[in-house]
Amino acid sequence: MEITIGVRDVAREITIDSPLPAEELRGAVKAALDSGTTLELTDENGAQVFVPGGALGYVRFGSETPRRVGFGV
Repeated sequence: MEITIGVRDVAREITIDSPLPAEELRGAVKAALDSGTTLELTDENGAQVFVPGGALGYVRFGSETPRRVGFGV
């Protein structure tokens, strides 16, 4: 699932592809926002992203269906 994170006072977005299901990701974001702790996510390649919960501007979740590559219907 593709996730785009907007950080306050930073012009660029952070975009990662996470192997976690949508409900688990929503829970992690909600917990970071509610308690002010750090949002910790790992992408499909093992790279980690840490964002302080107080610095989160927005989080946009993409579709859970994988992107198709190539030509076809």
